[in-house]
Amino acid sequence: PTSVNMWLKVNGEAEPRQYGSPGNMIFSIPEIISAVSQVHTLEPGDLILTGTPEGVGPVYPGDVIECGITELGISMTVPIVEAGSI
Repeated sequence: PTSVNMWLKVNGEAEPRQYGSPGNMIFSIPEIISAVSQVHTLEPGDLILTGTPEGVGPVYPGDVIECGITELGISMTVPIVEAGSI
């Protein structure tokens, strides 16, 4: 899975704000899964979020983040809400 490309857009930006590949990560995916699974039971469908490539910036309530994996043709959308409003 190190050859996939992940991207992130905010509010429908034409170009991704962030773009990266697991091949650029400090720790390998198996190392991360091993470390997390020693302190937390992982279930099918769980996501492990580890950090961010360059391009990080603020988001605010009302913004919408869309992220995905190019080669798998998948994406997800997450609305940003005010803290405590859920």
